Amino acid sequence: MTGPSRSSFAYLGPEGTFTEAALLQVPGAAAARRVPSSTVGAALEAVRAGDVDAAMVPIENSVEGGVSATLDAIAVGEPLRILREELVPITFVLAARPGASLDGVRRIATHGHAWAQCRTWVDAHVPDAEYLPASSTAAAAYGLADGQAHDDGHDALRAAGYDAAICSPLVAERLGLAVLALDIGDVTDAVTRFILVGRPDAVPPRTGADKTTLVIPLPEDHPGALMQILDQFAARGVNLSRIESRPTGQFLGDYFFSVDADGHVEDARVADALKGLHRISPGLRFLGSYARADRRSPAVERHTSDDAFGAADAWLASILGPAADAPPARRKAQ
Repeated sequence: MTGPSRSSFAYLGPEGTFTEAALLQVPGAAAARRVPSSTVGAALEAVRAGDVDAAMVPIENSVEGGVSATLDAIAVGEPLRILREELVPITFVLAARPGASLDGVRRIATHGHAWAQCRTWVDAHVPDAEYLPASSTAAAAYGLADGQAHDDGHDALRAAGYDAAICSPLVAERLGLAVLALDIGDVTDAVTRFILVGRPDAVPPRTGADKTTLVIPLPEDHPGALMQILDQFAARGVNLSRIESRPTGQFLGDYFFSVDADGHVEDARVADALKGLHRISPGLRFLGSYARADRRSPAVERHTSDDAFGAADAWLASILGPAADAPPARRKAQ
């Protein structure tokens, strides 16, 4: 889906999250039905169940790296397909109820990734503050707002008691909270990458500036196992922009790799790499090929271009002659 005709979207809620901001960047999403979900898993399950057409979830942060909840949830269960990605600059504020002061902050609620990105500021300005985990930055803000009633953990947060929340400026303004400090992130140009996920009906068309996301199980742990996987990309000139290992949860030491490769499955070099990977790891999961949010085209060497792969196929066919079109078993018999 490049620009939607879809009518309903789930996203990591509540309203006012950075995830909702990412969803609103999708053409047509502002006029569509938007359904906040309490967790990444719940948003993806809404897609699998057919309750919504697609879901927006975070997958990577420029400071904290991969979002484990998304990497794990999308790697198992009924297959899903990434349709597009969006980038959102991340700015945090410290918000509290009206009348509060920075001196009175003893407990701060926020999402774990936000807390990690603001620790230096917190240590310098409220070093004795205690951290209270929240399902999202917006959930922490809603838990502070008087008179709010939601079913995704805000009441539980409020019952636990805390003085301030680290959240986006938008949600603080929307809820009428007092902003005690602006732009408290440790990195001023932090960006979070979000993916729009749907059912595996089709692959978005190739644009020339694409990304392919894969889940690659490690079928056998032995010396050089990872090198075998990486060689499939390197030999075909496919650059990896992200590679992370995640535990399968089956037993200690059992992992899969979550990978972003530059290029589209319709690119000859990427398609050939996927065939090589499938031979090594038959449990390979293709999560999608889609346009890069930054529209940056990869550098492709001449010998890994589509023309080079096509020329090689034609050369081999000229050697094999008419038998080239026959299945391998038939060619052997001939």
